[in-house]
Amino acid sequence: MNILLIGSGGREHALAWAIANSPLTDTLFCSPGNAGIAHEAEIVALNIDDPAAIISFCNLNSIGLVVVGPEAPLVAGLADKLRSAGITTFGPDAAAARLEGSKGFTKDICAKYNIPTGTYGRFDNEPDALAYLAKHSAPIVVKADGLAAGKGVTVAMTMDDAETAVRDIFAGRFGAAGAEAVIEEYLEGEEASFFAICDGATAVAFGSAQDHKCVGDGDTGPNTGGMGAYSPAPVMDEAMCRRTMDEIINPTLAAMAAEGAPFQGVLFAGLMITATGPQLIEYNVRFGDPECQVLMMRLKDDVVTIMLAACAGTLDKVSVRWRDTTALTVVMATEGYPGDVQKGSVIGNLDAAAAMKGVQIFHAGTKRDDSNIVANGGRVLNITAQAGNVAEAQGLAYAAVDAIDWPQGFCRRDIGWRAVAREKGTA
Repeated sequence: MNILLIGSGGREHALAWAIANSPLTDTLFCSPGNAGIAHEAEIVALNIDDPAAIISFCNLNSIGLVVVGPEAPLVAGLADKLRSAGITTFGPDAAAARLEGSKGFTKDICAKYNIPTGTYGRFDNEPDALAYLAKHSAPIVVKADGLAAGKGVTVAMTMDDAETAVRDIFAGRFGAAGAEAVIEEYLEGEEASFFAICDGATAVAFGSAQDHKCVGDGDTGPNTGGMGAYSPAPVMDEAMCRRTMDEIINPTLAAMAAEGAPFQGVLFAGLMITATGPQLIEYNVRFGDPECQVLMMRLKDDVVTIMLAACAGTLDKVSVRWRDTTALTVVMATEGYPGDVQKGSVIGNLDAAAAMKGVQIFHAGTKRDDSNIVANGGRVLNITAQAGNVAEAQGLAYAAVDAIDWPQGFCRRDIGWRAVAREKGTA
């Protein structure tokens, strides 16, 4: 069948790579794409904010499946409009996508259906939010309610920081995403990312990962969209995965169905593994970036078959199996990220790095300029490796990083440090 993929990041390159390798795929199209995705798909210029244009393209090109990568078009209701036009679409409708589009909505669902998460308050004005803060102590977490491109969360270690975060939200720093603020209990433990594929009635576990949010080595500096990840997450052993499905994922799926918004697509749970078990930090309604990159490297079964089963409500009839390996990805970013960056620097020696055994390079913020690949954003490349354990995958990934000629790029040099320490028995 012909398939259309929506998106342009490293997540979408990983999806394009997996979809292009499916025996079910005839022609893969992608919009807007990037320089790496162009090797896997035919890039088409579509306005992804214009559902009518996408529907017209799908009809003209006999598209049998649309895969929506990023969260913004899902929250805006793209999947609703495509399905209304009879186009099979992988991704939740707008009502279900509220699980990511509104942090307050998710917390309310958790409270109503007894899904384990931290205590919280949600506020539509600054005085009430500050009054709530005055009754609590640091550390505490302050979040803009809506989509803020990963920049709307403050883990405040002091009350001054918490108050500043509240004032920033209601001063308009995050635009419409800051119409409300959510203030949450700070949870102690180890973070993990857990994924499930859902068809509205059935959820199937789809792997785990751990990412590295801070820009600097040793988890220092400001939060980013993610500087690297590895899969599987050691903390998510079989028992913890089962608890996560039983206590968090399946109750959420039942809750959304009960609320008249059945969830179909990827349910990505950001977890804190505490002394008492898994607690939900937040939901995303699409694959993580860079977690998708390591999941696609390890996936043994056909991703298109799994997506079609989710769309058809037949997930109970397909398998989701994994290679007995570890995958690790290192994000290379442009100098200055997560602040302002200078676009246009030339990236050299990519082919030699990608030719290394066990290595796959997924592009994010890149474009082709004549014969050169140039940086076109903050997070630019995902250097991904697969091996028998975390230490080996880490070594392969950094060997490929070091082979790339890009003076204007940088990366963290400690991706996977916690898992490597576990392997060495020094954790």
